Amino acid sequence: MTTARAQGATVWLTGLPSAGKTTIARGLAGRLRTEGHRVEVLDGDEIRRFLSAGLGFSREDRNTNVQRIGLVAEVLARNGVLTVVPVIAPYADSREAVRKRHQASDTPYFEVHVATPVAVCSDRDVKGLYARQAAGQLTGLTGVDDPYEPPVDPELVLETQHQTPEQSADAVYAMLAARGLV
Repeated sequence: MTTARAQGATVWLTGLPSAGKTTIARGLAGRLRTEGHRVEVLDGDEIRRFLSAGLGFSREDRNTNVQRIGLVAEVLARNGVLTVVPVIAPYADSREAVRKRHQASDTPYFEVHVATPVAVCSDRDVKGLYARQAAGQLTGLTGVDDPYEPPVDPELVLETQHQTPEQSADAVYAMLAARGLV
């Protein structure tokens, strides 16, 4: 007797530092787990500490980091795990390569732009990056003195300055529900 395997998917949350990506990812993952779904969060900061240790923040290193995360996300999603990826991923071509990897294996992929304005992110400054950049202690901050290429046609846009993290997570959940994945 065979049982149907759950359909996996990747939800790629891209946006500036302190946009709310990780908070939304954790809220969404908690709800999915409560409902019994297999779910993993591939947090950009955790990946940098382990899978991408040693990489810097050049365009090439950022691309390598995104491709590593994309590979892990696609493998998990292809094997029935709802994979939530809160990562800056500043370059459109890197994100597009991840999308194509998913398309090649017929694995659902949803790009979600956490479109929080830089001023709001700077006010939140969860990790103190904006303050360090303003004090001249940090260069290459995405969206300030390093580029961020916003998604052109994401499946969902979240304007977190106008909604709570729970409302943002609910919007992502609704998108997955509309596609029959939850």
